[in-house]
Amino acid sequence: MSNKTPRNSEYTSCLKDFICKEYNFNSINFTPAKRGFYGETWRLDTCDNSYFIKLVYFEEHKEIYKRSFKIVEHLCNHGIDFISRIIKTAGGRLYTHFDGAILGVFNWIDGENIETDETKTPEFQMLARVYTVSPCNILIPREDFSGKSADDFFRQWKKINNTQVNLLLEKNRTMLEYRAERLKYFSELCKGDTTGFYITHGDAGRNFIVDGDKNFIVDWDGSLLAPPERDAWEAGFQDWARCLFNKSLRQNGIDYTLRAERLAYYSYYVFFHCLYWDIQYSQADEIEDFFNGYGEERIEYADKLFNSNVIK
Repeated sequence: MSNKTPRNSEYTSCLKDFICKEYNFNSINFTPAKRGFYGETWRLDTCDNSYFIKLVYFEEHKEIYKRSFKIVEHLCNHGIDFISRIIKTAGGRLYTHFDGAILGVFNWIDGENIETDETKTPEFQMLARVYTVSPCNILIPREDFSGKSADDFFRQWKKINNTQVNLLLEKNRTMLEYRAERLKYFSELCKGDTTGFYITHGDAGRNFIVDGDKNFIVDWDGSLLAPPERDAWEAGFQDWARCLFNKSLRQNGIDYTLRAERLAYYSYYVFFHCLYWDIQYSQADEIEDFFNGYGEERIEYADKLFNSNVIK
């Protein structure tokens, strides 16, 4: 089989049998789970427990996924109890392989994926708690402020065969080249300073699970040793959220205050990172909506914040 294998009953039966054998499970129910972006996800129920299964076939994401298991285990071992705990194989491994994919099993977390202004208070508190955990000797990539997302985007643009997307990008070339220069500018401002680096998530807001009075942050695949701005940039374009983030850091003993140049860097970096994927999988009208909405407002505020330098 391969990633192109039809997801039919034969595939499902084979996958379920493999997992049950590899983990010594006795399954009573095995169903698709609509969670995550990069991976194929399932829910497996036994008489005693429920589990979350995630397979990653995507080549660009396999190494990232594999590396995340040690990081998740490290956080769990240091008292972080609001993330998905890894279930090891019967042989004691953190993950296994199936059909060319990396396969991991985690405890199932009930609840809904919710992101609102109200969820920011517990989200920021939970992230600050993670920052208190030292990375020790865990193998985790470090932020280098390379600004490579713009280079990746322009390289990918040359490969795009969608006429409408190419016309839209060409129409906005001046803007795109200007923003690439701005990213380079902020990259140079941030390079060389590795103070205030912690274990960061990178996309906590979209992976915030609410289950009654309990909250969880899941999907730690993108963990990076980086400054808090990597987690704060998206909400940080709002004054109240930026102040709340700084307050959460102080309440957890983190001696750090969000910095304008780093927030601006991540705003520009993510702009090109999103475009890199959008031009491959989205239509021209969706990309134009991104230009006019989500991407535009963050970029404008990043510049305004940096120019006024009003971080408090």
